[in-house]
Amino acid sequence: MLSPDAIPFAALRGCRLAPRSVFCVARPPRKTTAIAVRFVVGPVFAALVLAAASGAVRAQSGQEPEWTSVTTTDGSKPTARHENAFIGIGDDLVLLGGRGIAPVELFDTKTQTWRQGAKPPFEIHHFQAVPVGNEIWAVGAFTGGYPGETPVDNVMIYDVDADEWRTGPSIPADRRRGSTGAAVVDGMIYIAGGAQDGHRGGHVAWFDRLDPATGEWTRLPDAPRARDHAALAALDGQLVFAGGRLSQAPDNTFGATVEEVDVYDIAAGTWTTLDAPLPTPRAGNMAVTFDDEILVIGGESLAQDTAHAQMDRLDLGSGTWTEGGPLRRGRHGTGAAVLDDSVWVAAGSGNRGGEPELDSLERYSDPSVER
Repeated sequence: MLSPDAIPFAALRGCRLAPRSVFCVARPPRKTTAIAVRFVVGPVFAALVLAAASGAVRAQSGQEPEWTSVTTTDGSKPTARHENAFIGIGDDLVLLGGRGIAPVELFDTKTQTWRQGAKPPFEIHHFQAVPVGNEIWAVGAFTGGYPGETPVDNVMIYDVDADEWRTGPSIPADRRRGSTGAAVVDGMIYIAGGAQDGHRGGHVAWFDRLDPATGEWTRLPDAPRARDHAALAALDGQLVFAGGRLSQAPDNTFGATVEEVDVYDIAAGTWTTLDAPLPTPRAGNMAVTFDDEILVIGGESLAQDTAHAQMDRLDLGSGTWTEGGPLRRGRHGTGAAVLDDSVWVAAGSGNRGGEPELDSLERYSDPSVER
């Protein structure tokens, strides 16, 4: 057990309250591996530890990260699209899927240029892509047109090195749905929520695990509530399911947003719901882990015609939200990628619904660090 002055606040990560204590993960100076630390403190100092730890990275530079528009070195742009996925893998940011059949497009973060890859064998959209080695797996996707999109029967896999699509494991017939959230933890793919009947309904609270090495599909405890158009993000052995709605086209496609945020503890195998709801309820949002926080970015709702530019930052240890800097251009129906100590977003739709489709790229990073 360490005293509060044994490790600088800047080394603290992932702090959580316990009775008369604060537990943290720390990476002290000149150490390459993290260690677990416990502070025995009163309630006032506990609050100070949590606040200092959550702001440590930003305090080191003295500046908040901010969103900036990215300009390519050769003028290249990706295909404007929405209901696509966006993911970082290797040195590349990969844009794939979406309405219609557009080619995979890869942004090289070193050369700051876009290049085209292979087209998918059919239209695939409304999925949250996950990395498996140097492949990108699309699990729980839709195909077809609005409002009666149909779930894709199989996992679809894009091999980045080979620039090829292939058909992956079959999804059990009674677990097929689209507009799901997905995340990878310790080599396992977790799939949450979704809808069976496109935008018309069939919302489910299903939660599953897929082993990409064997193709084995495991049913896990349902989430506390159904939702589609939501996003899943992983942090410290927990999965955070945020945003989304219960789409009910044509009468109430956008209105039934879900403000509750559900959290699954992988080791315990149980769900809980945060006391604090998502500050701005919306769907079609992104969620990603960055600087030991969950960022919920963008989205759409009936609250405004333009897509949301909001970014809400969740400190999972304390269950509290902080307002982050907004996107330069509000957007929904795309993904967020973490690469090169930055968060990136591209494409998506700029207004509620499907238009205008965007081709812009933004980066969230510390402005004081030279890139």
